[in-house]
Amino acid sequence: MTDASLQTQATVGDAGFGDYFALLKPRVMSLVVFTAMVGLVAAPIDVHPFIGFCAILFIAVGGGASGALNMWWDADIDAVMRRTRGRPIPAGRVEAGEALGLGIALSGFSVVLLALATNILAGALLAFTIFFYVVVYSMWLKRSTPQNIVIGGLAGAFPPLVGWVAATGSMAIEPWLMVALTFLWTPPHFWALALFMRSDYDDAGVPMLTVTHGRRTTRAHILAYTVVLAIFALGAAFTGIGGPIYLTVSAVLNALFLAGAWQIWRRDEAMAEADNFATERRFFRLSLLYLFLHFGAILAEALLRPYGLGGWS
Repeated sequence: MTDASLQTQATVGDAGFGDYFALLKPRVMSLVVFTAMVGLVAAPIDVHPFIGFCAILFIAVGGGASGALNMWWDADIDAVMRRTRGRPIPAGRVEAGEALGLGIALSGFSVVLLALATNILAGALLAFTIFFYVVVYSMWLKRSTPQNIVIGGLAGAFPPLVGWVAATGSMAIEPWLMVALTFLWTPPHFWALALFMRSDYDDAGVPMLTVTHGRRTTRAHILAYTVVLAIFALGAAFTGIGGPIYLTVSAVLNALFLAGAWQIWRRDEAMAEADNFATERRFFRLSLLYLFLHFGAILAEALLRPYGLGGWS
């Protein structure tokens, strides 16, 4: 589908509130909200509930702004991929220019108000996160290198750092550990998706690892990254964000994740296609639970720490 046909369809579209909300990528936004909240709650400073609510709200709006700008830029390839062709712009319900305007407006709104509600450093970090996702990942890396997910994943890893800085006004090692956890998780998560959605990336000309190096190499990369992720995730249990709850949760999840990555590595394409990539799909679903439960455990440790029950103290 060409840009011209997208524009023609959009002018006759009938967008509703749900279509504009879909531009914000609400599922991605939910992860942004949760990890940012964990970063804010885990910070060693009590934040007034209203200030905390405002901080998470503005971070969420910033995440949504990134999604709208990403959909504006990627409208051409979204129209080709089965997974994304129903999005508001390629489906003709929203004009690309509307998405661009919404993304820019929400970006400025979220950054300025976060800075005013908390501190300038938090606002600057949110601005950098939006810039990194839209310009560095979407406009540059996504279409130019198979390392797009590896490097670009940093944008999705920043929210807990933004939440922490919103609470404290300063950096610390603990939020960077949370950033690293998400950063290392991102490649196996998306490469598992790419294994059973490879034709989409082929059709769209996106140089995902499955396209440029093949599925065999992708399977090996998933296993290698999962091993590194497991080592880091378990090691983080003995840092300021960890504790016995986190260690227990992480041990179980990483055992399951490693087993899944091992199974993926052992499979060939004939086996995968015979069962419609069932193992890869299970691993992808597990990866969603993996990150949520790790951050849930960090949150539990932080909430229990004032009562002497969280952490190792």
